[in-house]
Amino acid sequence: MKQIVIISGKGGTGKTIISASFASLAQSKVMVDSDVDAANLYLLLHPDIQETHQFSGGVRPKIDQQKCTNCGECVDACRFSAISEREDGDIIIDPISCEGCSVCFHVCPVEAVEMEKTISGEWFVSRTKYGPFVHAKLGIGEENSGKLVTEIRRKAKEIAERDNLDIVIIDGPPGIGCPVIASLSGADLALVVTEPTLAGIHDMERVVEMAHHFKIETACCINKFDINPDNSVRIENWCQEKSIPFLGKIPFDEEVIKSLVQLIPLIEYSNNSASKEIKKIWKRIQKICCREENIR
Repeated sequence: MKQIVIISGKGGTGKTIISASFASLAQSKVMVDSDVDAANLYLLLHPDIQETHQFSGGVRPKIDQQKCTNCGECVDACRFSAISEREDGDIIIDPISCEGCSVCFHVCPVEAVEMEKTISGEWFVSRTKYGPFVHAKLGIGEENSGKLVTEIRRKAKEIAERDNLDIVIIDGPPGIGCPVIASLSGADLALVVTEPTLAGIHDMERVVEMAHHFKIETACCINKFDINPDNSVRIENWCQEKSIPFLGKIPFDEEVIKSLVQLIPLIEYSNNSASKEIKKIWKRIQKICCREENIR
């Protein structure tokens, strides 16, 4: 089993379009959407949810008013000003300001503060016409997205091992933060999707550096390469200097937008120049990462 993660240093480079196309091209695989803060791969894969699980990303304090003596120790100790005293004397906690640091729990002299698990989101195991799909939905403003990514990746690996599937394809989040690190952990190959803009080049360099720090093999492709041919050449030269496999250049094509409007993976919607290049990129990934006899 091989784990392939599609990432980029910034949003909007086309990771999900490419991931959905890989879902259509690969046969023996599990799909994962690890962009739990803004998941959208499900829009193209049309999942039929089979399992729903709650995700607890942390804890929040709760004050037992019967035990509380209104001493104010927790009010003074809270650095986030999330605890205050009401006019009637009761101590209350503002759930929006609270960071769940547990200081109030430790300083309370009468043990009136209890730490309760919070439900931060949900994760799902779904069935699609492309195969199993594991995805998640993190609540608005909730944290610990890296922990949620780790959970759904663990489940995807479990499904792949149980069903003897060859590949786990992971549609990763943008940036270089905790959820990206969680998406990369243990991966066999990171495909970095970039675009020929200054922001795209800068963030590509950052995410490649991070992947190499964790000793993850990387490859690169350019989406919408023809909107700035000079920058595309600059990206190719940089990849050559860094000995990073350069897998292809996807042209800008309005058919891509039309396929998104119809909620259909590009590979199935059109056999245009962009979809043909994505097919070539997938074949090159097979040669880098997988034995051909395992890609059925």
